[in-house]
Amino acid sequence: MSSAAEETNHKSETPSAPAPVPASENTPEENPLQAKADELGARGNEYFKEQKYEQAIALYTEAIETCPNERFYANRSFAHFKQESYGYALSDADKAIAMKSSYTKAYYRRAAALMALSRFKKALADLEFVAKRCPSAKDAQDKYTECKKMVNKIAFEKAISVQHQEKSVEKMCRDLEFATIEDDYNGPKLDNGKVTLEFMESLLEWFKKQNKLHKNFAYRILCDMETLLKTQPSLVEITIPDSQKFTVCGDIHGQFYDLLHIFEINGLPSPTNPYLFNGDFVDRGSFSVECIFTLFGFKLLYPNHFFLARGNHESFNMNQLYGFTGEVVSKYSQNMADMFTLVYNWLPLCHLINKKVLVMHGGLFSKDNVSLDDLRAIDRNCQPPEDGLMCELLWSDPHPQPGRVPSKRGVGIEFGPDVTEAFLKYNNLDYIIRSHEVKAEGYEVDHNGKCITVFSAPNYCDQMKNLGAFITLKGNDLTPKFTTYSESPHPLIRPMAYAYSLMS
Repeated sequence: MSSAAEETNHKSETPSAPAPVPASENTPEENPLQAKADELGARGNEYFKEQKYEQAIALYTEAIETCPNERFYANRSFAHFKQESYGYALSDADKAIAMKSSYTKAYYRRAAALMALSRFKKALADLEFVAKRCPSAKDAQDKYTECKKMVNKIAFEKAISVQHQEKSVEKMCRDLEFATIEDDYNGPKLDNGKVTLEFMESLLEWFKKQNKLHKNFAYRILCDMETLLKTQPSLVEITIPDSQKFTVCGDIHGQFYDLLHIFEINGLPSPTNPYLFNGDFVDRGSFSVECIFTLFGFKLLYPNHFFLARGNHESFNMNQLYGFTGEVVSKYSQNMADMFTLVYNWLPLCHLINKKVLVMHGGLFSKDNVSLDDLRAIDRNCQPPEDGLMCELLWSDPHPQPGRVPSKRGVGIEFGPDVTEAFLKYNNLDYIIRSHEVKAEGYEVDHNGKCITVFSAPNYCDQMKNLGAFITLKGNDLTPKFTTYSESPHPLIRPMAYAYSLMS
């Protein structure tokens, strides 16, 4: 939203910064609470500019408690949005609109939160309001047009979904006309159509130099991955031999050069160095294609010693918004992007290590007495639903208080230590490992050591300044050990470079 979207006395406001604190209509002597709130809001804005969103939220909250104002709510909404707390962002935008129904920026904030939650039709209504209020604001008009295109695209996808019910990557590959591999292509090549260790080592070096895998080999990998994943259950059981190390990694989010760093620290995957990557391989980082072909390649090379779990970002809507679809289309084609959507539907949802440690991307559930058999029975070949076990495995988060509350994300739930303890006792488990949340140290141990978060994308989106981490276990000692690391240099392609522009 351009500056024209704001009231005349706040022309400097833009959607990429918190709203300036309004000058008090009265002098501090006449309205000391307003003056104090303004000062708190101004301090919050400074923290926001420094990307210290927790501190900004705390100051906006104090300003609201001192003297409520729609701008404080809108600013806090934006800070929550930056932390991916889309449910909270939506709630604050609603409160800003309730206080002042003509406050255009609040509609813009609400539209962004709705888009992040894949509620495109509702977002379109808010952007239409903004566009009508600001007919000369190019940014507002562009956002409205883009959102309308997204709504129409999704409607089209649903209209033809019946035709796609029998669609598979294998069938799509058969329909393709594979090009002859050019004489000047000197990159990695499959060996009689199969992934080898030599291919994977060559692929890592090839990607490191910002080269592209030939599309023939890319299509073959996708086809073989679908075939392999279809044979796997929704809950995969892993047995670690007594003396063997096993590594669990969290979100990678397209940060390929940090993925390489993990392998440099911890060794390449092998039958004696197995890995589990716990979802959110793609989106946000602008090297998602390189990450996913690396992970898929190792899965094909070591199907019984390299494991992949689905995250909430292995889905059509998230990929449309956060960059993966745009990156695949830019580097290959829309047809390949459609293939990825189909393959992701078959990714397992969780893993059970030595019958004692359950690993999922998100977290636990909105009801008691969920059994491992319930998880095994999930029909996962679909886009993630908005509720239920599959949704919560991908989206839920822990919180420190007992009980359950609605999620700050607007999807899934937040569950307390009592929920974790009851689930573990019911299923005779020791603890759970999950990912899904940025942590300053790359990991966090909650719920009396029974709920562990691991996040493997350091300096997330080149701005969060967090460490990355991975966990190692041994078959005869399931005590988690943590390794942390800083970000690695990468080529000058910014995160979200391929993302839907309203989200970037």
